[in-house]
Amino acid sequence: MNFKKIRNSHLTGIKGVGMTALALYFQDMGIMVSGSDVPEKFVTDEILKKRNIGWSVGINSDHIKKGTELLVTTGAHGGLNNDEVLKAKKLKIPVLTYAEALAEVSYEKETICVCGVGGKTTIGSMLSVLLDSANLSPSFVVGVGNISPLNISGRYIKDGRNFVCEADEYVLSPGIDNRPKFSLLKPKIIIATNIEYDHPDVYENFDKTKEVFLQFFKKLPKYGYLIANADNKNTLDVATRSRVNLITYGFEKNVDYRIQGLKFKDQKTLFSIYIRKSKKLIDNIVINVPGKFNAENAAASLVAGDLLGIGHEEIKKGLQRYLGCRRRFEDMGMFFGASFYDDYAHHPGEIKVTIQASKEWFPDRRIAVIFQPHTYSRTKALFDEFSKSFSNADVVGLMDIYSSAREIYDPGVSSELLAKEIRKHQKNCHYLGDHKNTLSWIKENVRPGDVVLTMGAGDIFYLYDLLKNKDLSK
Repeated sequence: MNFKKIRNSHLTGIKGVGMTALALYFQDMGIMVSGSDVPEKFVTDEILKKRNIGWSVGINSDHIKKGTELLVTTGAHGGLNNDEVLKAKKLKIPVLTYAEALAEVSYEKETICVCGVGGKTTIGSMLSVLLDSANLSPSFVVGVGNISPLNISGRYIKDGRNFVCEADEYVLSPGIDNRPKFSLLKPKIIIATNIEYDHPDVYENFDKTKEVFLQFFKKLPKYGYLIANADNKNTLDVATRSRVNLITYGFEKNVDYRIQGLKFKDQKTLFSIYIRKSKKLIDNIVINVPGKFNAENAAASLVAGDLLGIGHEEIKKGLQRYLGCRRRFEDMGMFFGASFYDDYAHHPGEIKVTIQASKEWFPDRRIAVIFQPHTYSRTKALFDEFSKSFSNADVVGLMDIYSSAREIYDPGVSSELLAKEIRKHQKNCHYLGDHKNTLSWIKENVRPGDVVLTMGAGDIFYLYDLLKNKDLSK
């Protein structure tokens, strides 16, 4: 599709983080953007309003007008079967899924794709900041509410050579088009974080998940590179079998870029990286986000920067300039004398490392975790793993499962059942229920000096509207 000829577009589900980033990208290209979505508040509302991108409430065929030249839709809200898509097809308006549109805009650039369960958004954000700091004018689409200090999540720069994006193994439109989203991309560089079993609703087992990653890696051209996290055995196994140009990073002894001397001081993460091939040590690396996993994310970004010819001192400046992004250990302020942080963690592995990161940054404080499971299918398939993910926290509260727009209620799994199972490993676990009950629990149980982590991929962040509106910080 020739986007240079498109003058106006409509994005169904525009408030989704990926769709908002794409809307910003379209706007930079000179394309007028309209959209539609549900009435609930999203983390993207602020940036859409700031950029004067309006949206209609609800998914309704009346929102599609003659003269619209492109409709982009998500897998949610009925996907390719929603009323707006059907109206667009009736009017012969071209329709693309988000994944198809992302792939199409990437083709004019040299694409750096970040894939895996956990780390996609952070590396995509971190790398965008790094390349921006090096004056490489990167274009990017990252599915997050905001990237600090860039203050955007999507950008198009005509003269920049590189395009940074997340590469998602989920399918284009469940039950209608089951191709993996990332199968449409044409990467020059792939960064692979952690390959885990994360989408039981579309992949019947872990082997199927590994196979789609393997096929994605094989899409790399002869001059391309796969940057793989060797600390994750699944990633290393699939990466090795792909037989592409492979560069490894991590804490393991024999990796190409080895992280050394990791320590945490004054809410900063400090480490060095030893490059095996050149026998060079890049020391005194400082990043402003917590955790061993973020040292790995920074290492992956450093490798990409090295491949693009950025000097090591310039890379270090870029990494230190990155200040985090929305819903990734985001500082939400003080309530009841406690420090609140919000994180998108929704997989057992992500939960573990986020709790560990908080304990490393705040070693002398009580860690309270409030978790909202995301989707019945994931909660059910990974039930045992979830039950063991909270043992390092001091107190745990579980909100009701957030059901994705792409699934139906499953009576066979619930947060009450999960809380009961968690108590076998962490006795101080409580079932909380909805936002209102969770707010009451916070008021009664959070102590001054606590660090409170709210985690989940659903609408748990609405808690902060309730906290602020009730002005409970006083």
